[in-house]
Amino acid sequence: MKFQSNSRRRAKEYEADVLKKWKAEKTFEQSVLNRSKDDAFVFYDGPPFITGVPHHGTLLSSIVKDAVPRYQTMKGKRVERRWGWDCHGLPAENFVEKKLGISTRHEVGDKISLADYITCARESMVATAGLWEDTIDRIGRWVEFSNAYKTMDKEFMESVWWAFKTLYEKGKIYEGERVLMYDTAWATPLSKSEITMDNDAYKTVTDPSVFVKFWLNDFMDSEGSNEPTAMLAWTTTPWTLPGNMGLFINPEFTYAKVKIDGENFIIAKDLVEKVLVDEKHKPLEYQLINLIDGADLIGLSYKPVVEEYAYNGEGSENAYKVWGADYVSLDGGTGIVHSAPAYGEEDFNFGKEYGIPVYHTLDEFGKYIDGRWQGEDVWQINKQIAKTLKEEGKVWKIDYIRHEYPHNPRTGHRLMYRAHPSWFFDIQGQKDLMLEQNESINWFPSHLKHGRFAKNIQAAPDWNLSRDRFWATAMPVWKSESGKIKVVGSYAELKELSGVELEDYHRPWVDDITFEIDGEKYTRIDKVLDCWFESGSMPFAQFHYPFENKEKFEKNFPGDFIVEYIGQVRAWFYYVHAVNTALFGKKAFKNVITTGVVAGNDGRKMSKSLGNYTDPNELMDQYSADSLRFLLLSSPLLNGEDFALHDKDVSDIARKLSMIWNMYDFFTMYASVDNWQFKGELEDPSDNLENPLDKWIISRVHQLRNDITTNMDKYDIPRALEGIVPFLDDASNWFVRRSRRRFWKSDSSVDKMQAYQTLHYVLSYLALLLAPFTPFLSEELWGKMVGDKSVHLHDWPNSGEINQEIIEDMAKLRSYVNEALAVRAKNSVKIRQPLQSISVPSNNISEEVKQWMEPVLLEELNVKEVKWSAGPVELDLNITSELKSEGLMREVIRNIQNSRKKAGLNVDDRINLYLHSSNNELKEVYNKFVQEISKEVLATNFEDNLQDLEHNFEVKIESMDLKISLQKQ
Repeated sequence: MKFQSNSRRRAKEYEADVLKKWKAEKTFEQSVLNRSKDDAFVFYDGPPFITGVPHHGTLLSSIVKDAVPRYQTMKGKRVERRWGWDCHGLPAENFVEKKLGISTRHEVGDKISLADYITCARESMVATAGLWEDTIDRIGRWVEFSNAYKTMDKEFMESVWWAFKTLYEKGKIYEGERVLMYDTAWATPLSKSEITMDNDAYKTVTDPSVFVKFWLNDFMDSEGSNEPTAMLAWTTTPWTLPGNMGLFINPEFTYAKVKIDGENFIIAKDLVEKVLVDEKHKPLEYQLINLIDGADLIGLSYKPVVEEYAYNGEGSENAYKVWGADYVSLDGGTGIVHSAPAYGEEDFNFGKEYGIPVYHTLDEFGKYIDGRWQGEDVWQINKQIAKTLKEEGKVWKIDYIRHEYPHNPRTGHRLMYRAHPSWFFDIQGQKDLMLEQNESINWFPSHLKHGRFAKNIQAAPDWNLSRDRFWATAMPVWKSESGKIKVVGSYAELKELSGVELEDYHRPWVDDITFEIDGEKYTRIDKVLDCWFESGSMPFAQFHYPFENKEKFEKNFPGDFIVEYIGQVRAWFYYVHAVNTALFGKKAFKNVITTGVVAGNDGRKMSKSLGNYTDPNELMDQYSADSLRFLLLSSPLLNGEDFALHDKDVSDIARKLSMIWNMYDFFTMYASVDNWQFKGELEDPSDNLENPLDKWIISRVHQLRNDITTNMDKYDIPRALEGIVPFLDDASNWFVRRSRRRFWKSDSSVDKMQAYQTLHYVLSYLALLLAPFTPFLSEELWGKMVGDKSVHLHDWPNSGEINQEIIEDMAKLRSYVNEALAVRAKNSVKIRQPLQSISVPSNNISEEVKQWMEPVLLEELNVKEVKWSAGPVELDLNITSELKSEGLMREVIRNIQNSRKKAGLNVDDRINLYLHSSNNELKEVYNKFVQEISKEVLATNFEDNLQDLEHNFEVKIESMDLKISLQKQ
């Protein structure tokens, strides 16, 4: 294979051509089919929302999802990569509702029929598919788009039904009522893990906090006084007061009855001074009447705060009473806690224990059902409730506080805690299994294993599976009129029960299916499944298991690898783990990489309005997709840390990767002149090499291969990549630079041929090593250096010979060079100025090694003599007149070489050269060193002449003028 100089191309040009080549030659498909089905590497691709658009964050995970499978493929594994789409849930519904001009749930059924809504939703789920495919292609990711699974597909949903029924029959799914995070705008509960997956779910809000008077019925204190007395409770949720059902005190505390402004209040004794202050936090005058043991307050009754909301339904005998609870603390408030079981998790749990009624004063949209605030939105009327109750004397004092409050991260809506009938997944009953299975999962970074992931499992409540929405997998639960339950696990089972078969099992069509069992009619409950249950079912549902591909799934479960950003530790990773350990009794994945979050160039969240990031396609066009890939893969993001993306960082990586092409340019420039050709077999040349420089760089590239392999096998991608740039620096700025004279030789000596063989091998081998990380560059380089099939169809290279001694010896040599150069810099002595000698430590270096080290030290440090000693590196800085002249000669040569470049001459072009200076010192130098100068700059004719030739340049050397005139012969 021959090589051509000046054949280097811009990244944007060859990346476009490589993409076309891969598609035309079906390289991705070949890379899968060439590997045995019996040696699979299973990768689970977490599906993005189809309604979203690609951004740096999704590209980050896609880059990792490409690099690891490419590496595993080269290691001989069959890695099928199937794209997936998350089509259901609130993000999809928001997309559809904006499209339809819908702002509230009420409008579904009124403004537009549910059938039309669902039809529109399905049609909308392909809106951005083309944009995704184009961008994923551009980043170089190989994945099968044409056969992508969609969570809305009939087959996928049937597998979800199977999973639901299987878990129900195992006793892991049950119906119940709990207090859940609830979005009133969309009238649906949400799971806690879904809310807390990102850090921006809790937002700071300003709310009124009120001290409320709960007037006791027939209270008589220890001194026999029956003056009207109120329990003073503090709450930050005035909106819950109409639903108040009880008060909680701590029976271990002592409480005080105090009189202030003519009213008697009961407050925890230790909080009296803190509570009884004015708006400026200055103490108020009060009278301490007496002290009361907390236990003596239990069982007292009181009047409802808002009379028209008084509860008289089932369980009313336990309403409006004082109860004891040890969770009541002295950390804040009054030591008396207002309880509305319908709107507080702790309130609900205690209420359930004591039989306190759950009283809903709000409808599913957060509007008051009746009473004076009927129809009012809870968040709009909250402050007004506080003010009204203060005016009516029912609130003693109002303060305003700033506190963190949960919001729906998908919609931005403020959430409430609300008791809601739902279907739950019994997480409590399988926590031990989930934690046990986590022990054998390889996490990167490792601290997440027993940190965020394990702690999330330990703290997780039972999972609320049901949603009161529309566009999602319908819950396969039918109820009879008497409350009997039938859970359906397949479409065939439903057909057997009802005689009905559908093309689409979404609402509303599945809602219409009824059937009878033993004379009772069964109707489907109008709930849908949490879309995270679908996502958690992805490992098997993508294969329509167990209805199809049963053997394939079971043979390849658990999966080998998953990756997503850190928010998914509490979300997708957790839900996949929960669903699959419950179904199959074991973990769903063996290895997981968790990335950080890509931030804008100002460290804030990427935002178009802030203008703090460059569009990824624009960035790739400017600097290359490979540069963006390499930066992200080697960044702190792959250690699970956040990272601010600056265009300059991508530019810096592009510059560093260009060292490869600089070496390629150097190689092809001389190979084309000498007609050096690759014979077609890429083999480790170590056994045939004589020059220590060749042995060293071959050992270094093999060492790099081993480092990459070791760390990729651990899924530590940043460490796998950390040696690449230092190697490029070694190869370019040491091996190639030190080898220049070897390539310049006019003869075809063994040393010159071995230099060619070594550089060719290093560049070709490097193409293999970089293939998983910079696939475009590797393909282009491999094609130019080797020329056979795609680099991505080759195996990962075997470990070659590593001469550890020569690596260590070269490290010593370079440390001596660096120390000496630092001495030169400190003393302002340029490297082109020759010095007489350098003394370097022997350090048990053999005579044989010294023989090859000395010429390098002489040339690198521009000294006349190397002295071996027991002491540190020392330079003789005394500059004689002879050394001064030689230094000026080197400056002359440097300026002539620069002039050759400016004239556009090739490296092997011979020239006619005229030099002229008015300075006698400089004139004497270039006339004295005619032969040396002529040899270095390839001048066959050299004169001290003022006349012009074709190319003329005027330069300064230490304030001395020099005219350079040259032309190609």
